[in-house]
Amino acid sequence: MSAHCPAGPDGRVHYGATTQDIMDTALALQMSRSLEALDEQLQRLGDALAERATEHAGTVMPGRTHAQQAVPTTFGATLATLLDQVRRQRTRLQQAHERIAVVSLFGAGGTNAAEGPRSVGIRSRLAAELGLADVPVPWHVDRDVLSEYGWICATIAGTCAKLGRNIVDLSRTEIGEVFEPFTSHRGASSTMPQKVNPISSELMIGVGAVAGALASGLVRIQEAGHERAAGEWQAEWYLVPNLGCLAGSALGEALVVAEGMRADPQRMAANLDLNGGLIMAEAMMIQLAPAMGREHAHDLVYEAAERAREQKRTLHEIMPVVAAEQGRADLLPEHLVGPSDYVGEAGRIASTAVERWRTTRALPAGPAIADLGG
Repeated sequence: MSAHCPAGPDGRVHYGATTQDIMDTALALQMSRSLEALDEQLQRLGDALAERATEHAGTVMPGRTHAQQAVPTTFGATLATLLDQVRRQRTRLQQAHERIAVVSLFGAGGTNAAEGPRSVGIRSRLAAELGLADVPVPWHVDRDVLSEYGWICATIAGTCAKLGRNIVDLSRTEIGEVFEPFTSHRGASSTMPQKVNPISSELMIGVGAVAGALASGLVRIQEAGHERAAGEWQAEWYLVPNLGCLAGSALGEALVVAEGMRADPQRMAANLDLNGGLIMAEAMMIQLAPAMGREHAHDLVYEAAERAREQKRTLHEIMPVVAAEQGRADLLPEHLVGPSDYVGEAGRIASTAVERWRTTRALPAGPAIADLGG
């Protein structure tokens, strides 16, 4: 570089700076651009989830706890929780962007002594030229901001893995409620012609596992001591770019799924009747509680649920029988509650998540980095 400069400037190349100043400033530019790219993907993902949540705000489906049917919910409410997580991720990303897009120019030991009395002005001018923020304190060995970048990338991958896990579970043959987009031979097996494997969801889960493993190294890079790292800096060279790439890859697969997601409301409705409609046990207990008290209602429904399971009959069929045996038949309502009657705030949850997303979506992304010619 010096050989290509005219006399005078050739003596100022790398003047007073340390190699890490150059590399850290370049890294700040890369991480900043990376966050902007991730933000664009998050916006698309949130938009797709908001559209699906609105579409299915009233689509009743089984809610599941501990992998078993629990109480009815709606598919829109289920998507709303993920949409709100995407909203939080975008907020975290924007906040981190301000801390990450900073210059480094503090010299060999962090004092900038080599650049003399003009050091502050030189650093400020460099930051302005690059579109970065100036900072008055060196960060050669203070890597919490790099850890923040890596952790955001890891948690974004985790958000995508959550989506992938739900799709894998809901697309099981025995459940069959939600599926990835379909094109000819997508997810096909080399030996089983009937297979349509959830390949994007599998990738999201795998990427999330790898990102989580790499994230464990982020605390280690913060151990760098004194005024220059002795090994921790080198660890960053693998951790930071790979976490960024993993986050982008996970979001890419999430977009494929969210934008092309296929839901089967009929199968959701049919699954509500599995196991004799026992998913309505809590709803019936709450319906009966005002007349007989919560504890008595719980005991009655518990007995009816056990009987229905043993006799392979529905809970609605058994409830009058058990109530009569317990002398409480007169306390049963004329119509026992159904799934669509017991979704609580599901519709509001879906609409609120969409509204919150649209409010956040309208916010600008982090400060743009100046165009440096590529």
